[in-house]
Amino acid sequence: MGAFALALVIILSACGISEAGEAPGQNSDGKMGMHDDSMNGNSESPQGGEMGMGGMGNQHMDHDDVAALDSSSGDNELNIPPVLKSDSTEETKYTVRAKMGETEIFDGTKTQTYGYNGDFLGPVLQFEKGETVTINLINELDVGTTFHWHGLKIPGEADGGPHNVIEPGEEDTIKFEVTQEAATLWFHPHPDGDTSEQVYKGLAGLIYIEDENIKELDLPDDYGKNDFPLIFQDRTFDEDKQLNYDAVMNEDGTVGDVSLINGTVNPKLTVGQEKVRLRLLNGSNARNYTFKMNTGDTFAQIATDGGLLNEPVEMEELTLTPSERAEIVIDFSKIDDERDVALVNDSDDILLPFEVTDEAAAEIDIPDKMNQFSVTEAEKDLPVTKEVELFGMMDMVTINGKKFDPERIDFTQERGVTEVWEIYNKPDMMGGMIHPFHIHGAQFKTLSRDGEAPPRNERGWKDTISVSPDETVRLAVQFNDKGVYMFHCHILEHEDNGMMGQIKVE
Repeated sequence: MGAFALALVIILSACGISEAGEAPGQNSDGKMGMHDDSMNGNSESPQGGEMGMGGMGNQHMDHDDVAALDSSSGDNELNIPPVLKSDSTEETKYTVRAKMGETEIFDGTKTQTYGYNGDFLGPVLQFEKGETVTINLINELDVGTTFHWHGLKIPGEADGGPHNVIEPGEEDTIKFEVTQEAATLWFHPHPDGDTSEQVYKGLAGLIYIEDENIKELDLPDDYGKNDFPLIFQDRTFDEDKQLNYDAVMNEDGTVGDVSLINGTVNPKLTVGQEKVRLRLLNGSNARNYTFKMNTGDTFAQIATDGGLLNEPVEMEELTLTPSERAEIVIDFSKIDDERDVALVNDSDDILLPFEVTDEAAAEIDIPDKMNQFSVTEAEKDLPVTKEVELFGMMDMVTINGKKFDPERIDFTQERGVTEVWEIYNKPDMMGGMIHPFHIHGAQFKTLSRDGEAPPRNERGWKDTISVSPDETVRLAVQFNDKGVYMFHCHILEHEDNGMMGQIKVE
């Protein structure tokens, strides 16, 4: 970006905040007057109506040409994370350690990494709806960290936000009841200002929640056989094959040219001629992923961030922004085995080649009815009570004209009461970029996108929602527990730069 354009953006951003730190147009009740001309700038933004979902692709404000990913050569069988065993045979009790390690990502070279209970990434934690879980948290890093349970409905004091820092050599214990339905969640650090680097170096792991409903459904559920976790991340390695975050950090979102899945470079996945369930997590700092089959075959999406869809949705491609999850089922018995089969992105870079063996398995019929998710008429008729405006780029990002202040409560909400949040992504003079918006401690319902019903594959529980420039999204949000929770953009560098607020649930 030219210096002149950057200067204009900074000037415009500065004009949006008064000396008192309040954005112009703010009402006496603390809500933003977001849709008046003073907030929108040009209400006829050329981005409006043309961007749609994922319309920006992987573009970012200060680098329109995002680094292409090197296609996987398929030389290495995909690493499957271990499932962590409980410390007790009588209850679900885990010990999770954040630690430094060395990982041979590339043959013959040790890369300095972070991991949970290992050198790189982390194990899968398993919870059951209705049970009480105890987790002992230990920080063996040389910096402070937190343990955030992304997507989990959990009391604020155990959520692992920036107020819950555990210093090097210290530990803590949390205990909570699992109250939500079957889902694929994840955990990662959330220290203020240091989240992006700690995730970049390897701190991320998955959580599986099960319930009685999912046990009764005929879904692929043989872990590591026809049910696979896939953590997608992009990284840049220096000439010594090290993760030198300071050298590559981008204020507008750090992207890389090397694709890793479950920490594996050049991965492949061996599958049988059967239906295979893939649990996709976009665990990158900033890159958006659009997944599709190189053969043109469709797949069925069966779950969103927080649970099963009511019925499978046939998809040709699926875009996930950072921290979003989805579960899909691919029927490899119906794919032409004479062709090289792979999961690719929107640029047709090969993310994950599949080696399809002759091994057949018992037929699994994905049920037409999987869940009972609904948006009620009462929820649709609720007034908007929380307005959130996302704006800016690089280190000039704000929510409602403000940067994060750990001493400031931005919103309050009553526990157990559903409110409608309206999220607006305000374009700037450069057009803007997609912001993935995440709320801690809750799973929400997507009511609308620009006044229209959400697409079928978003009609399920979510904790992160992609918001395109000049797009308005309405969410029905309810918290089950008390505490202080974060809401923020999940481009990790934006989060670290202050694109985050706090809600107190009472």
